[in-house]
Amino acid sequence: MKRKLMDQNMGSEIRCAIEELSVMVKVKGGILVPAAEHGGGDHVHEAAHIPTRPFLSLCTLILQVLDKIGPTMAVLSQDVHQNIRRLETKHESDPLTYSNMVEMLKNEATEGIARNDTSCSRASVWLTRSLDFTVALLQNLVRDPGKNMKQAVEESYTITLKPWHRWISSAASKVALMLVPDNETFISSLMAKDENYDDLKLEIETLVSLLVPYLEQIHSILVNYLTTQRLPNAAAFFFLLWLTCVFYMFDYTLFCRDFITWIG
Repeated sequence: MKRKLMDQNMGSEIRCAIEELSVMVKVKGGILVPAAEHGGGDHVHEAAHIPTRPFLSLCTLILQVLDKIGPTMAVLSQDVHQNIRRLETKHESDPLTYSNMVEMLKNEATEGIARNDTSCSRASVWLTRSLDFTVALLQNLVRDPGKNMKQAVEESYTITLKPWHRWISSAASKVALMLVPDNETFISSLMAKDENYDDLKLEIETLVSLLVPYLEQIHSILVNYLTTQRLPNAAAFFFLLWLTCVFYMFDYTLFCRDFITWIG
């Protein structure tokens, strides 16, 4: 899926994202059905459904929003683009089966490869985290329009992406913050032609109100499938644990950081 070239006469990325989400939430079974409605357990897994192409379209639109922040988001934007492409490739290999993104998660959990660096499961996790960051940033800007853009980006990054990044990525992000545009420039870039700030603010609030519950349900689906991945046998597990202890025995802080990244 090539990035859509947005025509301002057709509307902003925010408006298009609202349309994508509105369609998804109207489709019955388009997102995870609460466990209480199915008695929990495997029934929840069977009910889970994330339409692949609409999800990727949404991610592509959000990617365009990140691009407007400038070079600061270059690394994140590249990761988002690669993860979108990974899921697209999987979908194209069997469009019927993988029209539901949950089928990718289910298959990888069964095969025990969900946590692999190149898995679709991992790509889904990072795309969801990128959406979390975008929501946090938009909420920040709407809640306090006068807030410095650099501060808004840093705060949003700290609560959504930083906990999962290794120290090199975190350090690079601090340097990149120097390139963040000012509030007015960023807000103007989000507006459609002839749109004013009040209209944009209303659209952002609408988008956030749709995205927050949608992302909560996606997180629930990801947790279900990533935590059911088969574990290695006991001997292999304790051998790997021993090697890990030896490797990290001189740096407890590094161990904690990498462990959090691994379980994510």
